Amino acid sequence: MSVLTQESRAKTTGSLAWLLVLGIVLAALNLRTAVTSVGPLLDQLSAGLGMTSIGTGLLTTLPVLAFATVGAITPALSRRVGEHRLLLLALVTLGVGLLTRASVDSAPVFLLTSALALSGGAVGNVLIPTLIKRHFPGRAGFMTTVYTTALAVGTMLAAAATVPIERAAGGDWHVALGVWAAFAAVATLPWLVLSRGPRTTRGHQDTGKSDMGPIKLVRSKLAWSIAVYFGTQSMIAYIMFGWLAKILTDGGYTTSQAGLVLGVFTALSIPVSMLVPLLASKFKDQRPVVAGLVAFYAVGFAGLWFAPASTAWVWVMFVGVGMGSFPLALTMLALRTRTAEATAALSAFGQSAGYLIAGVGPILVGTLYEATGGWSLPYLLIFGVLAVQLVTGWYAGRNRFLEDQAATIKV
Repeated sequence: MSVLTQESRAKTTGSLAWLLVLGIVLAALNLRTAVTSVGPLLDQLSAGLGMTSIGTGLLTTLPVLAFATVGAITPALSRRVGEHRLLLLALVTLGVGLLTRASVDSAPVFLLTSALALSGGAVGNVLIPTLIKRHFPGRAGFMTTVYTTALAVGTMLAAAATVPIERAAGGDWHVALGVWAAFAAVATLPWLVLSRGPRTTRGHQDTGKSDMGPIKLVRSKLAWSIAVYFGTQSMIAYIMFGWLAKILTDGGYTTSQAGLVLGVFTALSIPVSMLVPLLASKFKDQRPVVAGLVAFYAVGFAGLWFAPASTAWVWVMFVGVGMGSFPLALTMLALRTRTAEATAALSAFGQSAGYLIAGVGPILVGTLYEATGGWSLPYLLIFGVLAVQLVTGWYAGRNRFLEDQAATIKV
């Protein structure tokens, strides 16, 4: 018999609700450890594994590729395996990939096992918004706050703690990366309980309204607006994480000062992730929130471009608030759908297409910077991305539902 019967899924309360909350928090803490634990040790990894520049470039591109490709097939896997079981398998896959890559000294094997770990994270990206919609339909905003805050904490923790762990282990990067496999193992515990029972999750489908095939999503303006909004905010994030330190050092900051500003910028995502979903979910129309976050972005990037370099840390904080577009995009996955099945389809489509869009950003910035030797063209590119974000976010933020739009689309 399933741990969560159809009745308890319809209204998840009591100890099962707390177990689900714990499971979502622990899973979210792990979804980015495979990504952000690598960056601080990239030089040591390249030297220790004999990795070429091509291999290093592939390693930094793997997250986008995994999130886009594996995320796209997650709803189909979920229908076959069941949501709880699939998330358990995803966390096991994540842990196995992390442990294996921390144990090898071969660059190709390291890349393959990194892809394995990232695949587990990609499944979690799509599944958790679906689980929130299914089990907490009346508290989607609050639970998205819990999810995005845990995601931000896990992202920062892996980025900040990996180097101190390496130093404590006598400079052994194997240990520093392997620690995160144990972290993933802990996250499997609630899902071992929650995954018992029949594989199906069809007990909650709303017949007819959840028919979200790929053709309907491709023809849906709402689905594309959310996908492009998700892609533009992810592109800004990848540009900032990849190039902010260079922007600061070119402006006269030392590497340690730039690292400190980047650390504060990353930490700011935690309170922002707590506030934005709660604020957005209080209103049926999220367009004012979309416009407000774009305004913070615009002020921040204008300051970085034109203000004295010594004030850059101020403008970085404005950009950090603008990064609230990420939890807002995740919140809209639940707010623009009525059923968990529609949320799953929109989550897979929006994140897969969005991450493919996002992956182009850092490459374009690097190309423009190398071609001109300055930041004017990269900043123009960023403002163009912000314009697209405002337009697509304005459409996605209006009170409407994917099911209603899909019902008018003939396939």
